[in-house]
Amino acid sequence: MTAAQGVAPDLRRLGDLVTVMARYGFSEMLERAGLSRRWLKPGSLRTGDADSDGLTSAERLRRALEEMGPTFVKLGQILSTRIDLFEPDVIAELERLRDRVPTVPFSELAAEVEAELGQPLSEIFARIDTEPLAAGSIAQVHGARLPSGEEVILKIRRPGIRRVIEADLRLLRHAVGVALAEWPEIARYHPHEILDEFARSIRAEMDLASECRNAERVSAGFRDRDGIHVPPVFWEWTCEVMNVQARVKGIPGGDLTAARAAGLDLKRIAARGADAVLHMILEERFFHADPHAGNVFYLPDNQLVFIDFGMVGHLSRRRRDELVDLLYGIVERRPDRVTRILRDWAGADGQDDPSLEVRIEGFIDRVHGLPIGALNLSELVFDVTALMRTHNLALPPDLTLLVKAFVSLDGMGRQLDPDFDMVAAARPILERLVWLRHGPEALARTARDSLGESARLAARLPGDLTQILDAARRGRLGFRVELAEIEQIVEKMRQSLTHLTLAVIVAALTVGSSIVTAASGADLPVGLASFAMLGFFGAVIGGLVLFWSIWRNGRK
Repeated sequence: MTAAQGVAPDLRRLGDLVTVMARYGFSEMLERAGLSRRWLKPGSLRTGDADSDGLTSAERLRRALEEMGPTFVKLGQILSTRIDLFEPDVIAELERLRDRVPTVPFSELAAEVEAELGQPLSEIFARIDTEPLAAGSIAQVHGARLPSGEEVILKIRRPGIRRVIEADLRLLRHAVGVALAEWPEIARYHPHEILDEFARSIRAEMDLASECRNAERVSAGFRDRDGIHVPPVFWEWTCEVMNVQARVKGIPGGDLTAARAAGLDLKRIAARGADAVLHMILEERFFHADPHAGNVFYLPDNQLVFIDFGMVGHLSRRRRDELVDLLYGIVERRPDRVTRILRDWAGADGQDDPSLEVRIEGFIDRVHGLPIGALNLSELVFDVTALMRTHNLALPPDLTLLVKAFVSLDGMGRQLDPDFDMVAAARPILERLVWLRHGPEALARTARDSLGESARLAARLPGDLTQILDAARRGRLGFRVELAEIEQIVEKMRQSLTHLTLAVIVAALTVGSSIVTAASGADLPVGLASFAMLGFFGAVIGGLVLFWSIWRNGRK
């Protein structure tokens, strides 16, 4: 493919996107970005379109993203986690984004999979349901049966989707550059980092084998826990374009009527689900990033099955410890600690912001007196992120999925149990983490690490001493000390000595000339009076030089 052939589809795609955005009332923004009406398709704008239908700007944005296709639906879903950047009404609309796409005939899906596996699907499965169970923007889900009789689901990637998404990512990267040039103030939100995080996420989601690796990693974390399950993977037929997992025969997480009819204890399910997600986040540090009701099934004995691990989050140990410190800063009424962590997360430079600390102190005072059951985690998160928006602070990308998981879990828990208390559910794990960080085992581990480092230094000491002594014997041992402050002191002393010397010369000239002038009545050699006048003149010049030098150094 030539360069021109590669650019032409991108330009056609750009025309499609500009047309959709203009139809939903974003023409002014397009004009400012340099995308004039020449990109619009003829007849694409109709009277009475979305910008004049009484829709809010958030609703128009959501509809535009849905019409622009899978890349932008996924982008909107990722942006719905950025409650630190957008107002609640925009977040609410973005959370409504769903993969409303037409289904693809199974024959088209099968062609790409069979090319990847090297054999017909009919030779692998005893039965395949050609009618999809679900259709997303990236993949479709079909039921099937193995020759052994086991029921499975086939998640198959839509043909050609990678080409579309890669083209959209190129256009988005260009759009970010244009936006930064037109609106420099958005740089504080790190749009390139957001786009990089999105690109990594959507590329990982296109690799359906990666989703299964995520599922198995989460499953390993629950090996010693009862009541939590992840469908097993059939790796023999899993590849980048298709994964095969056991089919879950349970009650969908959103069907609470069926759950009650089956005699399930919804309070017990809420507690178990919260414990599972908090365990993933705070202890395993690898978690399901979207634990809503659509990604959960209920089994007898109040057991849960988590599905769909295309979107996962990872929390570094350092970030997890910072999160624990933040929560305990609120509990201990330490607004300075909370402010410092938020500013560190946002990468804020410069002086501290006293007004931010004052507002955080007010927030802590407002929630501190409430009983723990009266605290609403979702409202707390939105309050804190609203403070961050006010002070132009943004969360780092690796924490946005964490916030999304917390809010999703809190909402799902309250649907199952109106009295669900996320804070109370998190408290035992937080206390355990604090104990692990500061308890006897942590102190012993720190002492052990220090002892090991000391032992390594002691083992290296004889060799290092041998090298030093050998260099001394050869006369090659030297020391280099660079102390800027000592150099400044020496320079100051040099200047002082110069001033002192000049002052002595001026004083000598003045005294000498005065003696000569006083003796002018005596029998002196010819011209000595003139010499005395030159001495006075030199003393005046030297005094002026001395004064100017002292004044100049004082200004420096």
